[in-house]
Amino acid sequence: MRGLHRFALREGLAGADPSRDVRPPTPPRRLPRALPVDDVVRLLETAGPVTVTGSAAPLALRDRALLEFLYGTGARISEAVGAAVDDVDPDEGSVLLRGKGGRTRLVPVGGYAVEALRAYLVRARPTLAGAGRGTPAVFLNARGGPLSRQGAWTILRRAAERAGLPVDGPAAVSPHTLRHSYATHLLDGGADVRVVQELLGHASVTTTQVYTLVTVERLREVYATAHPRARG
Repeated sequence: MRGLHRFALREGLAGADPSRDVRPPTPPRRLPRALPVDDVVRLLETAGPVTVTGSAAPLALRDRALLEFLYGTGARISEAVGAAVDDVDPDEGSVLLRGKGGRTRLVPVGGYAVEALRAYLVRARPTLAGAGRGTPAVFLNARGGPLSRQGAWTILRRAAERAGLPVDGPAAVSPHTLRHSYATHLLDGGADVRVVQELLGHASVTTTQVYTLVTVERLREVYATAHPRARG
């Protein structure tokens, strides 16, 4: 209708545009989708083993390390594939992530992710690096080059299929799903929203506050199913 009135005014068919001050409707805010903790665990366990010893294939160790890294740090997919070996400190349990706008942040890495990273860096990455020309990237492809964003997507998609999680449609698991799950699970566990903002690398806390809406929705769901007089 706004376009029709502008056209009529431009063509001389109307003397004024009554729709000029009418604001378009605000679309409903789409809440990020987070996986339940059990689904995340199942997804990670289908990606591959984590032990430093054993006979696991290098790619299986890489896949597990990548997914543990994504969920354990809340990193964007671009930050994960852009991480260099020198950015990771398994002894301190931390990683330097390079985010949007050239901003960097130091993020703690959980014990499960550290274990998976150690197994990959010790037993798998040297093998993969031998096929390439040398790169500082943590995560490598089968040819020894830096793993691409598309390659990381493929790894996650295959793990989700094996775990029985959706890979198509609006509920499809994506690398950002792990980031959403990371933030939501931190808030569910009692983390302060400002702390989550720093961990995610958000310039404004307003961006992070959308995750608080997710946790409120979860509280409503629990209340509706658990309270004897929740339904009228």
